[in-house]
Amino acid sequence: MIKKMAIKKFTIIALSFLILLIVYLFPKKHETYNFTTNVSYVVSEKMPIYLILNDSYVSRCNVLKTSDNLNDLVKEVIENLTIDSNNTNIPKGFKKVIPKNTKVKDISISDGLLKINFSKEVLNVSLENEEKMLEAIIYSLTEIKDVNKIMIFVEGELLKNLPNSKKILPNILDRSYGINKTYDISSFKDVTKVTTYYVSKNEDNIYYTPVTSLSNDKKEKIEIIIEKLKSNPTYNTNLVSYLTNEAKLLQYKILENSVNVSFNNEILSLDNKNIIEEIKYSVALSIKDTYMINETVFYVDGVLVDAFFV
Repeated sequence: MIKKMAIKKFTIIALSFLILLIVYLFPKKHETYNFTTNVSYVVSEKMPIYLILNDSYVSRCNVLKTSDNLNDLVKEVIENLTIDSNNTNIPKGFKKVIPKNTKVKDISISDGLLKINFSKEVLNVSLENEEKMLEAIIYSLTEIKDVNKIMIFVEGELLKNLPNSKKILPNILDRSYGINKTYDISSFKDVTKVTTYYVSKNEDNIYYTPVTSLSNDKKEKIEIIIEKLKSNPTYNTNLVSYLTNEAKLLQYKILENSVNVSFNNEILSLDNKNIIEEIKYSVALSIKDTYMINETVFYVDGVLVDAFFV
């Protein structure tokens, strides 16, 4: 009897030791999960920047993002735009636009205004690319969540003119400056500015190219955007739109944080079940740049189809 009790006691002690050993050697489930989540977040997250595509327009592409710190992220964006920088992260067909050896000397941000101070090498840009460089900087930096507008300095002095053409620049720059601009105006009074995103293809990959049109058109800007997307641009065959001429904008409502657009069913894909991604991105990105509103809500014949956030 005593022998049996001793064996039972030894068994309980051994099992207890084994359980403690397992708990010690293997981390808790939630600790493993958090570690895996953090690693995948850093490795896989992407951010949009703007570069020259096929020696033509300044276009939107995505690159890997390695930092969430605002100052580091600004420097990372500029490095992605700078010729011969260590960052080789950009897709094929795209070209960097900031002159090589350009450095970011100082950065400060307050209330959405980013002040960025470049070294003098930034002025070595060519006449052909100086406007594209400025547009790429403005559009890339304002993709950062907390950046709405920027001021550019060179060696501590505010950049007031483009270095070659001497074009006068606003002190504060934002997306209202425009990108890949076209002009169809008969008067400098009542000029309407609209930015429309078209689809660009390169090696079977799809990218989006914004074109800012200045005209004397008095229609609401959302109507101009849809008209432009329905009539493919004739000035460049590399830019296309998937919105057919049969698609009709039936209604729209511009709210504080979203724009609601309602179409007939000609906007739907061939299976009549959804709106293809290229159309949603073209419309939503155009609305974002023109109205500074990030969410577009799509309706078809009055029925909600999708709320699309860019």
